[in-house]
Amino acid sequence: MRLFAAVLPPTEAVDELAVAVDRLRALPGAGDLRWTGRDGWHFTLAFLGEVDEELLPAVEDRFGRAAARQDPFPLRLHGGGRFGQRALWAGAAGGLDAMRLLADRADAAARRAGVAMDEHRAYKAHLTIARSRATGPAADLRPYVEALAPFEGTAWTVGELALVRSNLPVHGVPGARPRYERVRVWPLRR
Repeated sequence: MRLFAAVLPPTEAVDELAVAVDRLRALPGAGDLRWTGRDGWHFTLAFLGEVDEELLPAVEDRFGRAAARQDPFPLRLHGGGRFGQRALWAGAAGGLDAMRLLADRADAAARRAGVAMDEHRAYKAHLTIARSRATGPAADLRPYVEALAPFEGTAWTVGELALVRSNLPVHGVPGARPRYERVRVWPLRR
């Protein structure tokens, strides 16, 4: 199963971002982007990729330990950015150092559980809201980043580490999107 560790924003934060994204979708050229569904909005901390079922108990044990060592922290959705012309994302503000630490802990937990992880990279807090389509010229994402720049969401307290399963869309089905399901959630130390 394809797994990743994540921070899942609360419904209120998702609702605020949805209003901003609706404005972006009204901009010229928005139809050239693949917009992610709000049910898939999350901050990926560590991507585990395909994980064998027999490793799941060790992953869950290690993630539980990682969550127990992490204090809750404040976060809010804030502005946005892009990765080249490939992806448009909403950013975060608040406890970014704490979020980086939680990402590092999730990565280390997966490695210790025996998951073959890609090379560890510096964490960049982002929530993907759109991607360029695979075919045709890449969209110019700069106008969307500029329109998203003033966005400031309401702060919340991150209190959980989630292990999420990613179910890829059926190939060849127009409009199909990945589906995400929570495998398990651990409270951060209180």
